[in-house]
Amino acid sequence: MTTIETIDQLEAIYGKPSQASIIKEVPYLTSEYQKYIEASPFCALATSGPEGLDCTPRGDMPGFVKIQDETTILMPDRRGNNRVDSLRNIVREPKVGLLFLVPGSRNCLRVNGLAHLSTDPELKAGFAVDGKEPRSIIVIKTQAVYFQCGRAIMRARLWEADAQKGAQELPTPGKIMSAITNEEFDGKKYDREWEGKAEKTMW
Repeated sequence: MTTIETIDQLEAIYGKPSQASIIKEVPYLTSEYQKYIEASPFCALATSGPEGLDCTPRGDMPGFVKIQDETTILMPDRRGNNRVDSLRNIVREPKVGLLFLVPGSRNCLRVNGLAHLSTDPELKAGFAVDGKEPRSIIVIKTQAVYFQCGRAIMRARLWEADAQKGAQELPTPGKIMSAITNEEFDGKKYDREWEGKAEKTMW
């Protein structure tokens, strides 16, 4: 058999986690873990709902996710494409997972918890940029917090300049949508105008 179907089969291959893998996990934000969130300009937010799973990038200046207390973090929902896939999921299923990255760091921070959306005026005002408030705040109560070791980032050479050359060869969003619609969508116009639109609607 080549398919792993039970936990016993899985553990027979991988064994038990090391002591360090266990003791690093706590249900709250230690002062050390808080420093990761304060330094992070980017995280991935994973949610689930009736339509399935979703994982979305979230980014802003370092400290864009605020620590309210040792078990509560606040994330603004900045301007996007209005699909609101993650927000739809949170309304119906509060379980979330976050992965915080800090450029240059080989370690990252994982946070699992329960979330809800808030439109509290004071909370929104606290995240205003150039007078523009987010339309909602994602309030997350932590359940598990732990750092992820650096092997994946080391293998990917994520922060090394020569490992980023492949990005220049990727198809643009406009080309992708043109291909999907058999050239009915004007991808060239989209690519040409997108940067300017994004700069004006960042917050």
